[in-house]
Amino acid sequence: MMKTTSTIFVLLLQCLIVSLAQANTDFYKPSDWQQMDVILAKIQSPNIPQVDFPITAYDAPKDAKTDARPAIMRAINAAAQAGGGRVIIPPGTWLSNGPVQLQSRINLHLQEGATLLFGAQAKHYLPAVFTRWEGTEIYGYSPLIYANKVTDVAITGKGKIDGNAKSEFLSWTKKQAPDIAKLRQMGFDGVPLEQRQFGKGHYLRPSLIQILNAERVLLEDYTALNSPFWVNHLVYTDHAQVRGVKVDSMFANNDGLDIDSGRWILVENNHFRTGDDSIAIKSGRDLDGRTIARPSENIVVRNNIFDGEDGIGLGSEMSGGIKNVYFTDNNYLNGTSAFRLKANLDRGGSVEQVRIRNMNIGSAKYLFWFDLSYVAGYLGGNFPSHYHDIVFENITVDKVDTFFISHAPEVQPLENVLFKNIKVKSSGQFMDFKGLKKVTFSDVEINGQKMSAHFE
Repeated sequence: MMKTTSTIFVLLLQCLIVSLAQANTDFYKPSDWQQMDVILAKIQSPNIPQVDFPITAYDAPKDAKTDARPAIMRAINAAAQAGGGRVIIPPGTWLSNGPVQLQSRINLHLQEGATLLFGAQAKHYLPAVFTRWEGTEIYGYSPLIYANKVTDVAITGKGKIDGNAKSEFLSWTKKQAPDIAKLRQMGFDGVPLEQRQFGKGHYLRPSLIQILNAERVLLEDYTALNSPFWVNHLVYTDHAQVRGVKVDSMFANNDGLDIDSGRWILVENNHFRTGDDSIAIKSGRDLDGRTIARPSENIVVRNNIFDGEDGIGLGSEMSGGIKNVYFTDNNYLNGTSAFRLKANLDRGGSVEQVRIRNMNIGSAKYLFWFDLSYVAGYLGGNFPSHYHDIVFENITVDKVDTFFISHAPEVQPLENVLFKNIKVKSSGQFMDFKGLKKVTFSDVEINGQKMSAHFE
């Protein structure tokens, strides 16, 4: 049901069989935003000793062509044995042929002028490690910076983390399809984790940075470049802060930040220029995600610049649920969709108690895109996802091709969603939808025309 702006009012008359006076928006109260302050007050910071361990003290080579990884790992081990501290990457380019593996109470600190450059050969990122790949647990190639089962960990400083524009991993987008299909089926069928081996001879690209099973994490101030896959990936992580980070990485699947079954998280003052989602919130895929059943929840995202293919993404790997999430005072520059919420009938899970406000948007193909019948990778399940209790308010937009698109399955419509005080200076198509229930548009202005509507 695609409508242009010239037919908006005909559409609205049809919608207003149930008047706005009767519209039930009791699920939302302005006081909901007070919960954001509760979350912020509870987020814990890492406790790391202010003792420095410069890699040059551990025989790091000073030329950019000799492998500095042994020295980096010696510095990390020495800091860990001493009870923790800052491992200093000084100015210059430092090559790491293989992953940098962090431990508890370690701050990997990249001084201004420092570049940590990762080697281009995939073989250096073996043996396989435990990881979560697009929502399914596996053993695969190690992320370039990796930590598992840690507390009090940080990556800080004004330096750069470079995944290497010549990385062998970047060519794997043309080889990965059979492995992706195999993994999807394993996760869907509940194949034991020990059998999900995707090391040598397989082609699933690792993240630039992945921290798993962690408490109290700080990511701050560095610039991330040339990621082979997702850029910053927090998995099963509680009490994390991501601030002042700049991502400039435009390869395939380069999400700026993925919060994956994470809790008590603050994301602020970052700039994500990315080849995929600027920020995505996830919680596992299909049976694997539903079995682990760990939601992403209690998250605040504020004062960021989004400059990705998509701005804010929820899903599609959201089988463990997403709830109690607050976005405020962010800007989206340009891309395919400002807001993209995804799922399909394999997923299950619920996305609820999401609040988004005070956002300026440049241009996009789609403004609001609810892709809840996502066909990519669908394996024939019957687990409808429930997207409900969601509010968008105080949003200003320069230009979009389509204001609103929503495809939800009949068995589980998009429900209890409020769009309030939305102003779009220029829009072509108005909306294309099916599967709406108790969706309200209040004080919306498009192309200078003011309108309100309620879908019962």
